[in-house]
Amino acid sequence: MISRNTLKGDILKIYKDERTKYYNLLGKIKCRIAITTDMWTSSNNKGFMAVTGHFIDDNWTLQNCILRFLYVPAPHTAEVLADTLVESLMDWNIDRKVSTITVDNCTTNDAMINHLLQKLPTKDMLLDGKVLHMRCCAHILNLIVKDGLDTIGSSIERIRDSVIYWTVSPSRVEKFEETARQVPVNCTKKLCLDCKTRWNSTYLMLETAIIYKDVFPRLNVREKNYKSLPTEEDWVNAIEICGKLKLFHQVTEMFSGTLYPTSNFYFQKICDIKVKLDEWVKSPNILIQDMALSMLRKYDKYWEVCHILMGVAVVLDPRYKMSLVEFFFRKIYHESARFKIDEVRQNCYDLLFDYQSRCCTLNESSSSIGSLENTMSSDVHSDVNVDDSLDEFEQFVVSKTSGATNLSATSELDMYLEESLLPRARDFDILNWWKTNGVKFPTLQKMARDILAIPVSTVASESAFSSSGKLINPHRNRLHHTTVEALMYSRRWLWNEANDTCSTSDGIQTCPSILDEEDDQDDRDSK
Repeated sequence: MISRNTLKGDILKIYKDERTKYYNLLGKIKCRIAITTDMWTSSNNKGFMAVTGHFIDDNWTLQNCILRFLYVPAPHTAEVLADTLVESLMDWNIDRKVSTITVDNCTTNDAMINHLLQKLPTKDMLLDGKVLHMRCCAHILNLIVKDGLDTIGSSIERIRDSVIYWTVSPSRVEKFEETARQVPVNCTKKLCLDCKTRWNSTYLMLETAIIYKDVFPRLNVREKNYKSLPTEEDWVNAIEICGKLKLFHQVTEMFSGTLYPTSNFYFQKICDIKVKLDEWVKSPNILIQDMALSMLRKYDKYWEVCHILMGVAVVLDPRYKMSLVEFFFRKIYHESARFKIDEVRQNCYDLLFDYQSRCCTLNESSSSIGSLENTMSSDVHSDVNVDDSLDEFEQFVVSKTSGATNLSATSELDMYLEESLLPRARDFDILNWWKTNGVKFPTLQKMARDILAIPVSTVASESAFSSSGKLINPHRNRLHHTTVEALMYSRRWLWNEANDTCSTSDGIQTCPSILDEEDDQDDRDSK
């Protein structure tokens, strides 16, 4: 029998070996790393922070790995969380390689990002930290839909009460199923009761109940105690509401499901929602109007801060470029569309110049080091007097070189945008396209490698919580936090190696299962 100390030692050895592999990998790759982070409270009321890194490796394969799963003592204030995250990034020596940090929507995280901008040098960030904060789109959708359902909640109460009545006991379930066979209803789905704080469960409840809507009147005749029969108007409203929620359900599954798409996929979905909300506001059904107005107010609150990098990502998709931005923005902004389109275009240029200037800085630094070495190796007693007036000339030459570089960068983006769009083939591999087209667009290739790896949800971190919930449970909750971290690391890293995760033809990577979205409050002050 293996002793627990031997087992613990073996686990820690695996952890150290795997950590060394990933540490060396992250040190070698010449790209930025996108971060997702979230907090989780275990069954023994201890707070853990999950930090996950996302990047495209040298083979142009989309990768994600757990960097830290560490215990964070209370209180979980913004400053404490910021200090913990900075320590984690510096521990992996990637604090100067971060592209974005994706977090869910709460005031604590907003404050944490502000602290990070003060603690980390903004000169190392994209656009001096302007795009560091990435909000979790899955949480935003959750908040949008919950606001809408709060508006129309009473219209589906009789349907909810009916589901409660016919699922409360085995005998009633059997009676319901027997009646469904008599109607008949060719469906094997079972009625499911929703949780009012999880809108997706409300959608699934309505979707199933609508299938059985002809069963409930028959049951009303057979069961005297059944007093909550939905009216025809209830069903009409439910069918229309369910049809609207289906769009959000599909998009949320894409954002937070077990498929991990590259960031160019999201822009279209977010724009689709905006266009649909604008249409629903004009619905003849007052109930749908009210729901759409409530959703639209919440959507507009977050839209402006979400579409910046999403817009750049879709421009970097050679199937769409600026055309998809123009297509949707004309629908969304109407007369002011041109101004908004120019904003996205300018964001692309700003990022391109940012990348180009960093390349220039590296080249100038290398040249300076070379010049210094040459000077040190020459005769220090040289009689040649350097004319100080040429110092200004040197600056002039540097500025002209910098200007020429910017012109080249601009031309590179213009050339890319002027090329014809590629066909919208389903098997298009955007990562492979940028891998093979780097010769034509070297700076854009660097941008694409960083931007396309950015996740727009905290799914990866919540995936870690799914596993940790099995690791720390009411019957096993005394593991030391260093052991918990080692187990979490080793499991995910070994899982990645065993499954050889790689991007598919659509730039989608499979990853472990995740938890359902937890109930989020729009303005909660702490985790």
